[in-house]
Amino acid sequence: MDDPEELFENAPCAYVSLHPSGRILRANQTLVDWLGYSKEELAGKSFHDILSAPGRIFYETHFAPLLRMQGFFDEVALDLSDASGTTLPVLANAREVRDTAGDTHSVRVALFRARQRRQYERELLEARRAAEKAREELAALNASLEERVENAVQKRIKLERGLWYERQTAKLREQFVAVLGHDLRNPLASIRSGAEILARDPDPEKREKVVTLMRSSIARMSSLIDDMLDLAASRLGKGMAVEMKAVELGPVIQQVVDEVVAGREAARVETQIDLPDPIECDEGRIGQLVSNLVGNAIDHGTEGEAVRVVSGCSNGVLTIRVTNAGGPIPPDVRVRLFQPFSRAEVRAHQKGLGLGLFIASEIARAHKGKLEVESDEKETSFLFKMPQKASQTATQTTKAT
Repeated sequence: MDDPEELFENAPCAYVSLHPSGRILRANQTLVDWLGYSKEELAGKSFHDILSAPGRIFYETHFAPLLRMQGFFDEVALDLSDASGTTLPVLANAREVRDTAGDTHSVRVALFRARQRRQYERELLEARRAAEKAREELAALNASLEERVENAVQKRIKLERGLWYERQTAKLREQFVAVLGHDLRNPLASIRSGAEILARDPDPEKREKVVTLMRSSIARMSSLIDDMLDLAASRLGKGMAVEMKAVELGPVIQQVVDEVVAGREAARVETQIDLPDPIECDEGRIGQLVSNLVGNAIDHGTEGEAVRVVSGCSNGVLTIRVTNAGGPIPPDVRVRLFQPFSRAEVRAHQKGLGLGLFIASEIARAHKGKLEVESDEKETSFLFKMPQKASQTATQTTKAT
């Protein structure tokens, strides 16, 4: 008779057991061999950590919400990322394991290799593109000789001018294809599933829970799309769009802080605002920068400790400093902190793509300023500096709880 433990460890597919927060509790030897991590390394990771960047988007917007709504899913396409950073396409089946009270205490996931299937899909797509290209070339051959020569010259000029652009944006285009293929379409399936549950289940309490989950998925998708559009504008050479004008920036900062705190019951933020005179800036973008920094500080700070927001203008320089208590940022994380899709250790309640600090740094750059980080054993601060002619003198101090 086969040994059940041996059957689990050396199964032809990968098995992984997850905590409801997404932390890996146990993985079989098959997954260890696929990814190149040790079992101890995998046990200390979140499932989110072994996914590719597009796979993380999909995990946040489809995988987790669908699993919470119906307790299972089958044949979901994911991309894992092994220890060397190589992408591994898989198909995933998942089931929640619940106790007698109906509470989820673990999630079981089975993973199957899908590299050949993805290759077949790519070959079909390439064949279709080749056929379309052949039809276009045939139509071009029917044009006049003068038009063909002119088009060829213009095409060559455009190709030469766009060579650098193509090299810089190749990776970004791949990420956008993944987003379009998974994360802008698949969340609709999650919302559709919720709608079907609402249609057949009259229980008001369950209906309210499903509606809340659907609204959360929609809001998260909207935020992800906004972040991806900002990333695209930056990476495609357009830069972050800003509209500079003189504004009373103090109330803007306080309003943004209040909005962030309103969505986080346990959060405490103390503000010290010293901006009595108008500031020349894009108030919407500065509000976005403050929101990203404050949200990041709350997520990564010590629970129960207040986040501090201090702003002022001195010697022609506007400064906004956001500080939270907690351990230092590791050096390997700090060097890539302002890069897209880069995140420090992810806690179970945190969402998003890891674009917040990148977008904040791009907003700083668009204002001819800069965003810096200071981190030690006691606290971490993000400091935004921007050249400014306005003279600031008064101080406004408030607290948000």
